[in-house]
Amino acid sequence: MYEHGLAVKRNFKIVNLDPAAEHFKYPVAVDIRDLISLEDVVEELEYGPNGGLLYCFEYIAENLEWLNEQLGDADDDYFIIDCPGQIELYSHMPVMKNIVAALQRWGFMTCAVFVLDSQFIADSGKFLSGCLACLSAMVQLEIAHVNVLTKMDLIRKKRSFMERFYQPDPENLVADLNESSNPSMYRLNQAMGELLEDYSLVGFLPLNIYDPESLNFVLSHIDQAVQYGEDLEPRDPEEPEASDMDAGGTDDDD
Repeated sequence: MYEHGLAVKRNFKIVNLDPAAEHFKYPVAVDIRDLISLEDVVEELEYGPNGGLLYCFEYIAENLEWLNEQLGDADDDYFIIDCPGQIELYSHMPVMKNIVAALQRWGFMTCAVFVLDSQFIADSGKFLSGCLACLSAMVQLEIAHVNVLTKMDLIRKKRSFMERFYQPDPENLVADLNESSNPSMYRLNQAMGELLEDYSLVGFLPLNIYDPESLNFVLSHIDQAVQYGEDLEPRDPEEPEASDMDAGGTDDDD
């Protein structure tokens, strides 16, 4: 997304909120490892990886002023905050919710982007569990939410087949799951499906990072969620370069 921002002349600032991160292929404006790192916690306190990560985020929540100072006071900045993938941070622990609440107090418009690997669609049970994890995060964080199916460049299915996963039908998911489940699990499967149906919140956008139109499609939903651009002053359009005027393209058939 950072590289796409450069291509479309959008200035994204990346914030690393993962204390276990090791290296990046893009510049990082704010790095939480300057405050605390998982490596130091594991070494000094002898915690395991999961326990160490939870300790890191509790420490971050107690030192939010550091994060506020690092983000600064730039009204028009567009921050992309890269967070760790441990689902417990977003499902049943309040720490991430508290960080989001702090961002909102500081005047930031926030949107959570939940990323689910498209390979989950190969297994009904995995996809249903992914939908439930997504729902749990949406209910816990209580902010605008965009859910994304990633790695769509690896999927070789027709669009008509894939559309069933963009707006999942819990009844169909349960039926597919029952085909591979022991009958003793039918009631549990049904209960999970009814939970998704009762909330009717979970849907996904497809993302192929190698397709600029796909990136624009997802980005436009995020922009709308955070109301990006509503307070910006209009700018005069730039004159197109000669190479841009001469360039042509072809549309691929689906």
